[in-house]
Amino acid sequence: MSEKITQIFKLIEDTITNPPIPHEPYKQSLKAWAMYCLRYKGFIVVYAQNADFAIETKGAEKLYFKVSNSPDDLDDSINWIVWDNGTKTASVIPKK
Repeated sequence: MSEKITQIFKLIEDTITNPPIPHEPYKQSLKAWAMYCLRYKGFIVVYAQNADFAIETKGAEKLYFKVSNSPDDLDDSINWIVWDNGTKTASVIPKK
């Protein structure tokens, strides 16, 4: 992973772990919440055919993400944003 992508992932993780608004599952989906938080921080979030959404970056590849409410059985060929209902926190899991 390039240094630029590593820095972008750090910003994404910081945005998701310190969100501008809390995730309230009874009010909005995890996907809608994650997309809102990332857009709020200035990320360009776009439609993705084989993922929940993608983030466009200047001078680097698009980063594709899926969201899940469970850390079990995640496809390691894509990036994930996972909600832990027990701790009420989200985490970012980069692809392998």
